[in-house]
Amino acid sequence: MSKQVTNMEVKKNNRNRIFRYIRERGTVSNPDISYDLKISLPTVTQNTKELMERGLVKEIGERKSTGGRRAKALTVAEDFRFAAGIDITRNHVSMMIINLTGEILKYERMQLPYRAEDDYYREVNRKLEQFLDGCIADKDRILGVGISFPGIVDLQKQEITYSHALDVRALPFAKVSSFFPFPCSFFNDANAGAYAEGIQGKSPESFFYLSLSNTVGGAVFHRDELMQGGNFRCGEVGHMTIVPDGSRCYCGKNGCLDAYCSAKLLSDAAEGKLEHFFSSLNQGDERYAGIWDKYTDCLALAVNNIHMVLDCDIVLGGYVGSYVEPYLSGIRRKVADRNTFEESGFFVKACSYRLGAAALGAALNVIEEFISLV
Repeated sequence: MSKQVTNMEVKKNNRNRIFRYIRERGTVSNPDISYDLKISLPTVTQNTKELMERGLVKEIGERKSTGGRRAKALTVAEDFRFAAGIDITRNHVSMMIINLTGEILKYERMQLPYRAEDDYYREVNRKLEQFLDGCIADKDRILGVGISFPGIVDLQKQEITYSHALDVRALPFAKVSSFFPFPCSFFNDANAGAYAEGIQGKSPESFFYLSLSNTVGGAVFHRDELMQGGNFRCGEVGHMTIVPDGSRCYCGKNGCLDAYCSAKLLSDAAEGKLEHFFSSLNQGDERYAGIWDKYTDCLALAVNNIHMVLDCDIVLGGYVGSYVEPYLSGIRRKVADRNTFEESGFFVKACSYRLGAAALGAALNVIEEFISLV
C-alpha cells in the first residue's frame, strides 16, 4: 500500500511539474519538457496526453524542425478555467477576471463605500455578476473568487479579525461567502499584492512588499509563500512607530508609519486625486515637491529599518507604488544615506503590477490552488 501511494504521489508530482512548466513557458514540446525537467520522454508524453484529455493542455501545431521529425507544439488551454478577484477598500471595490495562465481579461475599479451590512455584500455580488456578463460566457468555468480586505485575515479562525480601515471585527468568512454563488477565499490586501508580485511578477524569490495605499501595509514573500506570522499579522509595518508621539494615525496611536506614508497624504493635497499629484510633481510644482520630499524622508526611514531586519529587496507597491518608478533613484539615495552597509539602495524596487494588484493576487491564489491539484 505504501509503495502504491508513493507511486501515485510521484505521478501527481510529475504531472504538476509538467503542467506548471507548460504554463510558464507558453509553447513547448514533449522533448523540451523532458530535457529541462529531467523526466523521461515516455513519462512526459503520457502526462501531456492525460492533461490534453482533461482539457488542460492543447496542441497548436508543430515546433520548428531541428533535423528530425517535428514535435507537437503544446500550450495551456487558457480558457479552460477562470478566477475572479475582488479588492474591498473603504470607498471602492476593484474587480478582476483572469484565465488559467494568469492573464488579466478585465479589470474595473468602482466607487462603493463600505458598509458592514448585508445589503453591501449583495450589491458587491450584483456588481460582480454585471462585471462578468459579456466577459465569461460559461460561469461554471469560474473556479472561485478571491477577496482582499484591508485588515487581519485569520486563516485559522476563518474570519477578518480586525480591520481599522473598515471598522470591522470578527467578520466570519462564511458570512461574506454566503452572498456569492462561487467558492470564496480571503486575503489581506498587502498579502494579495505581494502574492501577485511573487507568483507572477519580476521580483526575486524573497522580498518585502510595502503597500502604500490609503492605508499602509506590508507582506513578506519567501520562496513561493507568504509568511503569515503567529497571529496572521506578519508585515503590518503601517503601525510600527517611526516618530515617537508623532502624528495621529487612524488606528488611534501616534507616530505610526501610516500617518506619514499613506497615499492620502499625497492625494488630499491634490483635491483627492493621486494622479493629479504626480502629474503636477512631474511638471515641477514646488509645493508638491516639498510634500514629496517630506514623504520620501519618512519612506526612506521605514524602508531602511525593514531592510536592516530582513536583509531582502523591498518592493514599493499600492497606489503610490504605481507612480513611484520615475522617482526611484531619489528614494534609493535617501535610503542609502541611512544604510550602514549599502551604498546604492538598489534593493528598493517598484512594483510590477500598477493596477489592481490586490485583486490580481487574490485571483491568482484561486488559480494556484487549482493548479496544485492538477
